[in-house]
Amino acid sequence: MSLFVRRSHQSPLWLSLRSCSQKKEKKKVEPPKLDEPLGREIYRENQVVRLVLNSPKNRNALSLELMKTLREELSQIDKINKVRAVILAGEGPAFSAGHDLRQLTDENGFSKHVEIFSECTKLMSLIRAMQLPVIAEVNGIASAAGCQLVSTCDVVIASEESHFSVPGLKVGLFCSTPGIPLGRSINDKLAMDMLLTARSIKANEALRAGLVSRVVPSEQVKFEALKVAEEICKMSRSVTALGKAFYYAQKEMKLADAYRFGEKVMTENLKLKDCQEGIDAFIEKRPATWTHSDDRVGQE
Repeated sequence: MSLFVRRSHQSPLWLSLRSCSQKKEKKKVEPPKLDEPLGREIYRENQVVRLVLNSPKNRNALSLELMKTLREELSQIDKINKVRAVILAGEGPAFSAGHDLRQLTDENGFSKHVEIFSECTKLMSLIRAMQLPVIAEVNGIASAAGCQLVSTCDVVIASEESHFSVPGLKVGLFCSTPGIPLGRSINDKLAMDMLLTARSIKANEALRAGLVSRVVPSEQVKFEALKVAEEICKMSRSVTALGKAFYYAQKEMKLADAYRFGEKVMTENLKLKDCQEGIDAFIEKRPATWTHSDDRVGQE
């Protein structure tokens, strides 16, 4: 099983991001238009992309259209070598309230329902498969598929006022798919408590349970998410991608298999130019100069 993945060329959708990198600007913020489901902000000379769910009137419900847009955007961003991290946030008092229930009525038909949940699975699977770390910036409610999205992200920064729930039973729809990443983030007893009673947990309880990485005051959530992204930017992109892929792969293995796989990955990691550069820099007491590539030692 190889964790070394060659990156594709940049998509025309993001040529504007590439061109503005030549201006060396600290950040580029474009407030989302009222009719745009997804806002885009660029920070740290194009190394950090902040995507904002922009449907505050329906608490950023994950409609089929929004999920498709978000998946396409993330897919394109992951191919851009300049980018080091992605932040997902929500406009207004909610991160996301989950699926748009208006799209789940009987009038929409079974085939529509199949498409919605299939698209949701594709989105969540992409986030885990991405080379780039994805940070959830939560400042409010994250429920049902919104909680699923949070659970799927690599790092979660939440405000003290944030709440997390999987309350599908209240409307007669058990949160089957949201429970998948939730149950892989927290213990079974708490997950089932939330799923069976629709109980909402606050940010600090979510932190103790392992659903959240850090909890900060609401006015500091965006700053903290950007701070985490900036720390990630200091690392080698290629080694970060290798590490993310390895971590989730070994989680599915038995302990002995995980260790054998880990041995192989670490020895392969040592062949990367960026790894040897990092070791040399540490010994020589200087900052490392990363290539952010999969180039190996001795490779021309």
